[in-house]
Amino acid sequence: MLYEGGIRSPLVVWAPGLIEPAKSGTVNRASVFAAIDLVPTLLEIAGAESPGDVRFDGQALPGVLLGRSEASRDEPLFFRRPPDRDVFYGVADLPDLAVRHGKWKLLCEYDGSEPQLYDLEGDRGEAASISVRHPDVVRRLTGAVVAWHEALPPDAGETYVTLKKDQ
Repeated sequence: MLYEGGIRSPLVVWAPGLIEPAKSGTVNRASVFAAIDLVPTLLEIAGAESPGDVRFDGQALPGVLLGRSEASRDEPLFFRRPPDRDVFYGVADLPDLAVRHGKWKLLCEYDGSEPQLYDLEGDRGEAASISVRHPDVVRRLTGAVVAWHEALPPDAGETYVTLKKDQ
């Protein structure tokens, strides 16, 4: 599911001699960092060049991994729920799309309807949608996540499940 309980996950970094000694054993709860940020970050830490024609979706955030910064990625993170997983632990009609940008997290259906907006700095558990109080943020983030979704190839989740059942 696309609520924080489904997409927020820990990352343990171990790099003796590279991580700030005072940061060893600590937890950074401030930075927004995604798996797509790992490759450009590790390349920069290693001082390695990426192939000239490669453009990564992620951002290099070496200071975050090395305990020198609590910065976050500048670009939004987009998520899409597989179409065969609309129900989860008894919750019917889960949101299809999500975008995280700064403190904001928006969830909605594939067509942008039923938006839910959360300020994750004040409501990490996504207990109360504040979409009616921030219509401009809802409009901006909904437009971005729907455009991202429409630019992707269709998800084959339902087809894949059907194929596995037929075999």
